[in-house]
Amino acid sequence: MSVAFLVTTLIVVATPGTGVVYTLAAGLSRGRRASLVAAFGCTLGTVPHMVATITGVAAVLHASATAFQGLKLLGIGYLLFMAWTMLRDRSDLLTGHGGAEHVPAVRVIVSGILINLLNPKLTLFFFAFFPQFVPAGTADPVGRMLLLGAVFMAVTLVIFSAYGLLAATLRERVISRPRVMTWIRRTFAGSFVALGAHLATASR
Repeated sequence: MSVAFLVTTLIVVATPGTGVVYTLAAGLSRGRRASLVAAFGCTLGTVPHMVATITGVAAVLHASATAFQGLKLLGIGYLLFMAWTMLRDRSDLLTGHGGAEHVPAVRVIVSGILINLLNPKLTLFFFAFFPQFVPAGTADPVGRMLLLGAVFMAVTLVIFSAYGLLAATLRERVISRPRVMTWIRRTFAGSFVALGAHLATASR
């Protein structure tokens, strides 16, 4: 495992994106457990992209404008849905009890998976990223990419969990301030809209 791969992975994972925003929102709105569950869900959401890369499906997305645009539109729609949900989910954000503790873990995980799953750029990123760290003549290139994928997932889980736990720690300080939470909710909703707009301008 090269140092270059680890450094690049750290930079890519730590850079705020949809997964980071979702994990931070989970930590602020529902606490530590939800933030860790969200981090786990977002990590699982990278699996289909890595599988697609290894099996060559990424090449199809790259070659087919229709497939790429279709997945991109689904991703944009889901990000806008997350923004709308964040704006209307007042009870979970403004109270430290009640509904906030009763959101099923499965629901949080599924949302995290969908956020990453519906981003075609992630598949193309892996398609361009992984081969750079598989030396020519490698006896088992698939095994090598599986190892790289496992390391990428581990780094993702650790960093996203750290983001979420930090947010959960701050939650107790701001949860009793409705005006602050209102602006936090609007900020996260705006972040999802901005990320959707960024995805809308993405090209293959």
